[in-house]
Amino acid sequence: MQTYFKKRYNSFKFALRGLNSAVRSEPHMRLHVLSAIGVVIAGFFFDVTKTEWCALVGCIGLVFTAEIINTSIETLTNLVSPEWHDLAGKTKDLAAGAVLAASITAAIIGLIVFVPYLLDFVNPYF
Repeated sequence: MQTYFKKRYNSFKFALRGLNSAVRSEPHMRLHVLSAIGVVIAGFFFDVTKTEWCALVGCIGLVFTAEIINTSIETLTNLVSPEWHDLAGKTKDLAAGAVLAASITAAIIGLIVFVPYLLDFVNPYF
């Protein structure tokens, strides 16, 4: 039984190491983290609903996940194809495109959630 818990502990330890590596080594991941912090601050400021929180947290998770998968694909591609190759480049472009698609989706959902709050916030002054 102790071996089971040790394996689970190690799994979490390695996963956290991967997250830490992504945040430290990837400039885009740092931008995603800063954006997520801004979204969370705005969510508290505007007192968004539980449903809106679910959408916002889901988008943050989607973008983080896409960025981590992109980083792992790029790392593996660099390992197996250190020299330039058309297919390696296409693989990296597709992975980066997935992050872009996730980020655009998150931005659109963020606009859907926050624009009404921003209009209500600004409206009393006009």
